[in-house]
Amino acid sequence: MPEGGTLKDWIAETLAAELAPTHLDVIDESHLHAGHAGWRESGETHFRLDVVSAAFEGKSRVERHRLVNGLLDGAFKRGLHALAVRARTPGEAA
Repeated sequence: MPEGGTLKDWIAETLAAELAPTHLDVIDESHLHAGHAGWRESGETHFRLDVVSAAFEGKSRVERHRLVNGLLDGAFKRGLHALAVRARTPGEAA
């Protein structure tokens, strides 16, 4: 994981490189969880993803989430506490 960059940027770059998404939103929702478990004042603890990729074709919802979580293992090690994932195929997003 690059030093000095934001976790949000690293998440976006990692998913772009690994999934070649046709759509990707990485939203930092940490401010919505102030005072809750895992929250830090510095932020970047809670993210919401909306990703559309052909890599999800033929995969169940659980398999899609496992794929994304596996790709972002480094983010969890860096302090990511919670991740909400919406993972769709291009056909599902149309």
